Amino acid sequence: MIKKIYVPVDNSDYSDASIALAVAFARKFGSQLVGSHVYAAKMHDVRFKQMEYTLPEEYQDEVELEKQRRIHDTLITMGLQLISDSYLEVMKEKCTEFGIPFEPRMPEGKHFIKLVEDIQEGDYDLVIMGALGMGAVKDSLIGGVCERVVRRINTDTLVVRDLEPVEESEGNILVGIDGSPESFSGLKTAIQLGRKFNKQVEAVGVYDPYLHYIVFNSVVNVLTERAARTFRFKEQEQLHEEVIDTGLAKIYQSHLEVARSIAKEEHDYALKITLLDGKAYEKILQYTRKTNPWLLVLGRIGVHSEQDMDIGSTAENLLRLAPCNVLLSSQRYFPQIDVKAEETLVWTQEAMDRMEKAPPLVRGIAKTAVHRFAIERGHSVITESVIDMAMEAIMPQRASEQLTRVAKEIAEQKVLESDAVQTYICGECGYAAHNQQPVKCPVCSSPPERFQMVDKGALQNVAVDEGGAAEEETFDGVRLQWSEQAKKALRRVPRGYMRRNVKARIEKSARSQKIATITNAFATQIVDDSMGEAAAVREDAPELRAVQAQTDAQNAEVVQDFESPVQWTEEAIERLNLVPAGFMRNITQTRIEQRAQENNLTQVTLDFAARVIQDGRSLANEVLGQYYQQSSDQD
Repeated sequence: MIKKIYVPVDNSDYSDASIALAVAFARKFGSQLVGSHVYAAKMHDVRFKQMEYTLPEEYQDEVELEKQRRIHDTLITMGLQLISDSYLEVMKEKCTEFGIPFEPRMPEGKHFIKLVEDIQEGDYDLVIMGALGMGAVKDSLIGGVCERVVRRINTDTLVVRDLEPVEESEGNILVGIDGSPESFSGLKTAIQLGRKFNKQVEAVGVYDPYLHYIVFNSVVNVLTERAARTFRFKEQEQLHEEVIDTGLAKIYQSHLEVARSIAKEEHDYALKITLLDGKAYEKILQYTRKTNPWLLVLGRIGVHSEQDMDIGSTAENLLRLAPCNVLLSSQRYFPQIDVKAEETLVWTQEAMDRMEKAPPLVRGIAKTAVHRFAIERGHSVITESVIDMAMEAIMPQRASEQLTRVAKEIAEQKVLESDAVQTYICGECGYAAHNQQPVKCPVCSSPPERFQMVDKGALQNVAVDEGGAAEEETFDGVRLQWSEQAKKALRRVPRGYMRRNVKARIEKSARSQKIATITNAFATQIVDDSMGEAAAVREDAPELRAVQAQTDAQNAEVVQDFESPVQWTEEAIERLNLVPAGFMRNITQTRIEQRAQENNLTQVTLDFAARVIQDGRSLANEVLGQYYQQSSDQD
């Protein structure tokens, strides 16, 4: 229940919208409203003293100066108080009209500091404030006062960006669920608001199967050959493809299922749930642009955050970029299944030791998953065997076995090299099944008719029609075919880290679906999604879109932006740019060009550049090896 609402006001459009929304809340929940405007009389006093030397000579007399100071102080203080009183009078009249209890507050001092003090000292259930203030300009994303206040308080905060009255808004309520207590508390608030304002509530969860692939793809270029052999990229990546990615999807799907259970059992509410894959804030941002919600509800911090963190990165990005109102939930709610698990389950020492071996980043998620599995099946003691069964349920068949064996066993399967593998893609969540069409999706429980078989032969024929296919080798040795048009689609992405990341995402998606041929349609969909996410261009900033369009046009053609006695292909330039800028890149470029001239080549290709770089790396490793050997012999 929302009993007391705090509303900072400043006479801006967003302030007026905040007042209107607060009044609407008060009418629905029977809340008391507190309006606050901070005036900075002392700041004006300081400014006056700093400018005293510019006063005419007759005012420079000490007695006269003191008199002017008193007059200025009185006028400024009275004037600012009158302004504050006028701002608050607008809110008071609206409250009086609807019989809403109202309390005005006019603290003096620095705006955000006084607001934070006031909120922290009060017993408010909700803060409603505008995203922008009087100082907003066209390209402003969030005001300085709003951002500073949000970072420093632990009260649920609704940041107003939509200037339309809530009664006129057709948008629904979207809730981000990541398994954190803050996100589950936000869900309960969202359901209350949905019922009061007759708006549908939808929960969305996002898991990221691409991050590790992008990281691996980047790291492989900086590790020495010896380090790369130790890291065993191929085995690591296939372990993710066969086991971890699907397990991660099921864990986040389980968060959504728990959210649906909370809505049904505690609120008798039928909750719609959606699972997305990718970077959390990007995917939610993209989804808000697609669905145009009235309100986006998020936990102030996420499932991986420390409790003393001011705001999580996903919430921070969406607070700036989401084109709708944003409610940050600071309260915490633990689902009954998790509460029951904490209170009733006992862990054996062996099980606890095993859980400690999990990386800290995923330990909390893994523990929650095991808890839920054990409670659902009536276990009271968690042993290593229970953990094994939980992992079997979360991840694909034989997952526990595969996780404990040497990853080489997976590599030896050579799944991607087998033409006999048939792939079935779930149209609901994108899960890829191989060799046999599932009777039910293990991630989102979709029926078999939602699966579509990927015809590899047809993809190869499409590649031929698109200018033929060229084979490329990924960082861990897997070979993929790229059609000529697919490569052109990739070149729409600005060069540098963005294009490398999008290329890695395309490769990862193809590998997960056991697709060996990347067509234009396959690449274009991911390119369009990624460009839309990265641009973060709002509808009211067409000049930014124009800049992006100009960038796209410039990147449609390959430009060699350095002097060279030979021509470089675009792929070769990209490979050179992976070398650290400065001395290292210059000496690498020189070595490649010298080798090209020695071999009477007029063009540097990717294969040639990579071979020269690898030769140089091998030579360095050999020299270092001899050095370390000599050092150990001397010791």
